[in-house]
Order: sequence, then structure tokens, then C-alpha cells
Amino acid sequence: MSVIIDVTGLPLERVSVVPSPLAELGMALHALSEPGHHPELQGWATAVSSRLDPCLADRLCEADFLWRTTFSDVFAPFAGIPGRRALPGGTLAEELDLLDTLTDSQFVFAALEFTCQNRYHLQEDGPLEDPDLRRRALELAAARGTVQERFTRRLLEDPASVRTWFRQLMLDCDEAFFADLWARIQPQLAADARHKTELLRRKGLAEALSSLSGAVSLDEETGLVTVDKLLNGRTATGDGGLVLVPTSVGWPHVMVLHRYGWQASITYPAQASRPQAPTVEQLTRRLEALAHPARLRLCRHLARGPHSTSELADAHGLSAPEISRHLSVLKKAGLITSSRRGRYVQHQLDLSAVARLGSDFIEGVLR
Repeated sequence: MSVIIDVTGLPLERVSVVPSPLAELGMALHALSEPGHHPELQGWATAVSSRLDPCLADRLCEADFLWRTTFSDVFAPFAGIPGRRALPGGTLAEELDLLDTLTDSQFVFAALEFTCQNRYHLQEDGPLEDPDLRRRALELAAARGTVQERFTRRLLEDPASVRTWFRQLMLDCDEAFFADLWARIQPQLAADARHKTELLRRKGLAEALSSLSGAVSLDEETGLVTVDKLLNGRTATGDGGLVLVPTSVGWPHVMVLHRYGWQASITYPAQASRPQAPTVEQLTRRLEALAHPARLRLCRHLARGPHSTSELADAHGLSAPEISRHLSVLKKAGLITSSRRGRYVQHQLDLSAVARLGSDFIEGVLR
């Protein structure tokens, strides 16, 4: 499973690395509403939440489906500008101005993309144009509670007033907490963008993309960028551009905007020194390796110290070839190490790899 971006024919001058204050505000709102996704930000989230004006907190609850469980494209309005070559604004106000240039249909479709469960990467009408999709959106919103249903109904009946309300909400968040956060992290994001841009210029797109995250790679022969995620999607840059947006508060998420007709964009964690979670394939292989009861029993022995194949066979009442097959599965999954000691090869559980499995799983599903 992955998201594919076809960049065939894309010149390097149409690849941009640009921080986005609006996208970072969306990430900050997500961290406030889901602190469990971002344990390193829990101190900041607790401090902000404790001093948040109750009225502002209530208003945030009305629209938190835009950032709580996923990340709405209303936070990347540059991607919806016709021509698909616009860039994020330098300030929050500039980006909100870009948001105002989107049509009501674009705004509503982006805001309700997850409620409506539309086919994100295909062309189709939105809930303002399609009565059936409108009814479906209201039904799904009602299933998620009265607050979301009420917001969805307001949005469908009077999108202009909701857009004004949303803009003011973002400005109030800026005054309450985001301006201070942005002043602190903007230099780091700008430095990361300069570094990636220089890497792009000197070593090419493949090298620049691989530096974003271990989840991003480019096959230069086919012109396909692959972002390793637990979902499937596809888009193409065509005659548009590709925007890479660094985030300071978004780790471990790697977001790919691949909406039909919008400019492709990848939001990536700027903290390049962070350890990378294994690929979806590697994670699946590890979980499957540990799902077999015989291999779990082998792990018990291997966790206590190194053992040879014959020692394990005697201890478990299995033949040496059977033990070898199980060890091969564990080794391919990266869960054991082997070393020769005299005439024997001894195997031992890689405790650090097993200890990371829980966090690797969380990072993989949140990516």
C-alpha cells in the first residue's frame, strides 16, 4: 500500500520546498486534540489547553473533525489554485487570503472529504452539486454526533458564512497560541527548506525526496514517487508543480495531498535526525513472524542468550530443518542476529528491534 505521484517530465524548477503557516497551524490543532499521537508535544499541548479561552475551546470543538482524526485540505489552499503552481503564503494572513480564493465547492468538498467518503483522487461532483452526496454527507455527519451534523448542515446551507467563521477562528488561534509557536519554529523550518532546496539543486529530486523520510522514494526510470503509507492513492503533477512542506510539530505524520485537480504536495517532518519507522512491508513481515506460536517460543529462548540451531531443536523437540525455517523467517523480519562462534552459528533475539516494534507500529499507522 502506498500513495504514488507520477512526476514524469517534471522539471526541477517546478519543485518547491516551502514552509506553510496554515498547514503548521492545522498540525498544531491536531496535536492539541490528539496529544497521544505526539507524546513529545504533550507538555506544550497541556500548557496551551490550560490557558485557552473557554469560548475559543468550544469553537474549536465544532470543527475539530477537520484536524483531529486526519488532516483536511483546507489547510493547503495553495494546492487548489488554478494552474497547480501556487505556493504557500509567507504569513498566516496570506494563506487565509489564498483560502478565500477557492470556490465554495472546493472549500466544502475539502472540508467534508472524510465525512462524504468520496473517491479522493477521482473527478466527481461535490455535495453542493450532487443532492445524493449531500444527503449522504448529512447522514454520515449525524452518525458522528450532533456537533458535526450541525456544522455540516451549516456548511452546506451557507458556505460563505462558515468560511468567514473559519477564517476568524484561525486568526483567533494565531493570537491565542500559534503566533508564539510560529515565531519559535519558523527559523528551523526555513533552514530545513533551504537545505532541501540545495540538495535538490546539487543532487537531484531522488536524493531530495529520500531525505524527507524513509517512507518517500523516487524510481527515476518510471518517474514515480512512492510514499509508503497504509492507504492507496495516485496522482500526477502533469503541467503543475510539486510542493514539499516541512513541519516541526507534525512528526510522525507524512501527509500526501493527492486530490484530483489539485497540486501534489508532501508534508514531511523537518526533524531529519529522528529514527524512521520500517516500511509497511517490513512491519507486516515482523508482525507475521511473531504470529506463529513456535516462533514465539523460540523468541523466549533467544531473548535469554545466544543458541545454536541444534540446541534449539533439542529444547523444542523439533528437527534442525524446522528450526532453521523458523529462524529464517525471524531473520528476514530483522528480529534476530546471528554470529559464528567456533564451529557453530548462534542466534539471538535483537531486543532493541523487538522493543521498537510497538512504536514502529504506531508510527506506521499514523504516518
